[in-house]
Amino acid sequence: MSIVTVKSINDPAKTYQFVDNGEPMRGGVKDVYFSPDRKYVVAIFRDKLDFNQKERLQKITNKYYAQIQNGEAGDYYLNEVFRWPTDVIEYNNATGIIVPIYKSKFFFKKGYQTSELILGKEKNGKWFAGPKFRNPHFPLRIANSELGDWLSYFQVCVNLSRGVKKMHAMGLAHSDLSYNNVLIDPIERSACMIDLDGLVVPGLFQAEVIGTAEFIAPEVLSTKHLDKNDPNRKLPNRLTDLHALPVLIYMFLLHRHPLKGGKVHDLDTEKDDLLSMGEKAMFIEHPTDDTNRPKLNQVSKWDLPWADINKLPYTITGPYLKTLFDKVFIDGLHNPMQRPNAEEWEIALLKTTDLMQKCHNIACEQKWYVFDNTNTPKCPFCGTAHQGTLPILDLYYQFQETTWKPENHRLMVYNDQYLFQWHVNRNIARNEKLTQQQKVPVGYFTFFNGKWVLVNQKLTSLKDLTEDKEIPIGTMVELTHGKKILLSNEEGGRVIMVTMANT
Repeated sequence: MSIVTVKSINDPAKTYQFVDNGEPMRGGVKDVYFSPDRKYVVAIFRDKLDFNQKERLQKITNKYYAQIQNGEAGDYYLNEVFRWPTDVIEYNNATGIIVPIYKSKFFFKKGYQTSELILGKEKNGKWFAGPKFRNPHFPLRIANSELGDWLSYFQVCVNLSRGVKKMHAMGLAHSDLSYNNVLIDPIERSACMIDLDGLVVPGLFQAEVIGTAEFIAPEVLSTKHLDKNDPNRKLPNRLTDLHALPVLIYMFLLHRHPLKGGKVHDLDTEKDDLLSMGEKAMFIEHPTDDTNRPKLNQVSKWDLPWADINKLPYTITGPYLKTLFDKVFIDGLHNPMQRPNAEEWEIALLKTTDLMQKCHNIACEQKWYVFDNTNTPKCPFCGTAHQGTLPILDLYYQFQETTWKPENHRLMVYNDQYLFQWHVNRNIARNEKLTQQQKVPVGYFTFFNGKWVLVNQKLTSLKDLTEDKEIPIGTMVELTHGKKILLSNEEGGRVIMVTMANT
């Protein structure tokens, strides 16, 4: 075992060290070595890189790294969302990159239910996207303590949406976004993008690969037989990322693939795969054409209940995500310009978390579900009905002096649910730029003496409009059917309208 010192190409005054024990971790194209303090890894490409490939790495580690570091929410992106390469080195005529080490939360602390096989392995997204590793009867099921609940996966998807949003804002495209290139930890509700050395810089660096099988956009697959220089050949770009991202979101929330259904296009499996994911791709839950629905007599028993789209249709993800899934898997499937952008996914995911209810069944595996907009809501996963009354708060904003309009945003109440500034004021966006102060709750909801109440913790102009009564800090207001409450009289301040369901 030896300690090797290597020099930076970006800044020849900088050096790095790695431990060479003769047995590096082997990735697809790189050999990976740890630094002695295990703070970073040195990943060395096995094949010689050409001038363009080296220049791409220098741009990624110099220009774009600095752009994130110095931009808004730089810490959040570099610590939470990306494992961004920070430098390029040369060693024995080979090129390598320096990448900060993955956080410990992204390694399995427990093995399978029945074996220790994956203990210490990295939590690649693939473990969490499919159904079988979470099936209670599957011998290699992932331990409960690593799986999280349904709500966890919404925050995981928010992180991924923000990562894509940031790349696109910088003029970059990922080109190979898949469950293999993300690490997720459902327990801490974290997700992090890895393998970022192949980013596409439009006009400068083309994609080197067309992507990972299940995530390649239909237009890339259906033109892959054409020459790279053919103007009709479609290569990975920003719009293909906007196909891969929702495939990931769909798989993390519903544990099935949106295009892999029961329709057979060709008896040759390889040709069939190419058609069903490319030229003939079709959403398995298409509302007016059911020819690609999964046939339950053809799916593995380990894939249930998730493969059963009648039992768990995509509409259980709520109205905001259903709208975007329709846009991307129906309108935008073969028309890339129609695909929603990453920020639209981020907003829809966050608005959906405001529709969440806790399941009353303590044995329910998912623990949370999205309110189904009925008077008698129940958990779609275990069938448990909601107990007791359920306040629904619709948010309104001031359109003109005397006109208030619905915001198409509502907040579901449950015991100890919080109210935040981004609910109170429409000018505060719930995104990665929130300050620490803006993340502090301003009020909370609780069931007290048989009544639902909102307790005011920080709001200076909270007012019960129905009773024409101020609600000072430290006091509470009862939530009753039809009640209107002004959350703030500042510009952008909202009014909530209370509806009681399950009465």
